[in-house]
Amino acid sequence: MFFALGGYAFGMYLMRQIGREGQYQSDLPDFMVFLDWKAFPWFWTGSEYFLWSAALVILAPGLLALVFGFFAFRSRIKGVYFSIITQAMTFAFMLLFFRNDTGFGGNNGFTDFKRVLGFPITAPSTRAVIFGVTALALIGVIFLTRYLIRSKVGRVLTAIRDSESRLMFSGYNPLGYKLFVWTLSAVLCGIAGALYVPQVGIINPSEFAPANSIEAVIWVAVGGRGTLTGAILGAGIVNGAKSYFTVAFAEYWLYFLGLLFILVTLFMPRGVIGLLSAAGWRRR
Repeated sequence: MFFALGGYAFGMYLMRQIGREGQYQSDLPDFMVFLDWKAFPWFWTGSEYFLWSAALVILAPGLLALVFGFFAFRSRIKGVYFSIITQAMTFAFMLLFFRNDTGFGGNNGFTDFKRVLGFPITAPSTRAVIFGVTALALIGVIFLTRYLIRSKVGRVLTAIRDSESRLMFSGYNPLGYKLFVWTLSAVLCGIAGALYVPQVGIINPSEFAPANSIEAVIWVAVGGRGTLTGAILGAGIVNGAKSYFTVAFAEYWLYFLGLLFILVTLFMPRGVIGLLSAAGWRRR
């Protein structure tokens, strides 16, 4: 959900950059002209400016996570119940964005982008720059999270993960810490969504599908839970397998994905990183 919100926030800017180059040669996007909209909705105000759109990429998922997380964590909802509520909210947003009257393109979403910051979005040089920015963002997130883990906040978060009740007996209130890391993760997802949209050239409600959230969890499980490099490694392995199996066995890809998750859970609980660490320990 946060990933898709970030994508839509930046997609609004990309749609405004089309200008009169659309099919209907109107200042409004083609889908608005087709639906007989006379003007932009109020929430599109300022979307023609890059800086405002970049701020919206952070604010939209961040504020939603802050409000939702405050009430959820204050009510001490966690575990399976927390997963069910978040997935239900994701599904609700998907249904909302499928509607044509929301101002987000309905089923088709945003597509047919022309420019970003004045540069042709399909030009090889522009795509190379976007790819480089994405790589730099990934490196920056790695350093940020590594610093966070090694700080006092990171040690408290680890204690919340391992034994929240014992931490509370030690005099800590976990609400603020959980809300902080939850909101931070939402912001990072929004940034990822904003970097994703100009590269693939489309954003539609299917990005809200709960299956995407499940697939991201599988990335982490395959690579190695509790590690930073494991998430990156797992994403590469699963998406590499997806690229192969969707071509070789298109009808059975989801079965392979489910089987992969089951095998990793049963026989490799620490993922590929754990397997490599164990092999290195045995050699030593």
